[in-house]
Amino acid sequence: MGSEMSFLPDLGIFTMGMWSIGLGALGAAVTGIVIANTDLFLSKPEKATLEFLEGIELKSLGSEQRIFKAGELWKKNGAVIMAVRRPGCFLCREEASELSSLKPQLLKLGVPLYAVVKEKIGTEVEDFQPYFKGEIFLDEKKGFYGPRRRKMMISGFFRYGVWQNFFRAWKSGYSGNLEGEGFTLGGVYVIGAGRQGVLLEHREKEFGDKVNLPSVLEAAEKIKPQAS
Repeated sequence: MGSEMSFLPDLGIFTMGMWSIGLGALGAAVTGIVIANTDLFLSKPEKATLEFLEGIELKSLGSEQRIFKAGELWKKNGAVIMAVRRPGCFLCREEASELSSLKPQLLKLGVPLYAVVKEKIGTEVEDFQPYFKGEIFLDEKKGFYGPRRRKMMISGFFRYGVWQNFFRAWKSGYSGNLEGEGFTLGGVYVIGAGRQGVLLEHREKEFGDKVNLPSVLEAAEKIKPQAS
């Protein structure tokens, strides 16, 4: 009987210890989720200068591949350029489709619409093309994702805004796949003709953080085409 009684306090200590561990793990999980949803801890983008962007090396993806400097894209008429995080991502396809809806207005302004991808895997670019109504180039050195490349890792899946974006795109009927690297954040640029400079720079804050379409048009309307 005495030995049974002496066991009870030990059992109580063990139970209290397990509760403490459980509460500690729960607290750590809650803290992690709170931190993941706090923009304070997101890596801040570095503004891209015209000098940096125009020197980026791009590669065409057509039958006749060529390597050229990005500045050629906006030299005469400016350009709207999407840096695609991952062509197979349904959030990227959603943004590409919405940007492409501006194509008629951009055509009237004489401003071309382009996209860059950081890798070419299988038919991913071809499968992305139905969503994007412009020419696509390969940016192997990830210049348009810099100057300071930013990544959102697994913590992104704990962000409330990301899940809102997932649901929005899914509800709109977009689908995708998991091919390729999708952690390096992308963005959208509106660049003026000649030396006019960067008129709009939207850097993706989290997965599915889309550019504001009226802001794109407003910036495109400021472009002053260069005389031939």
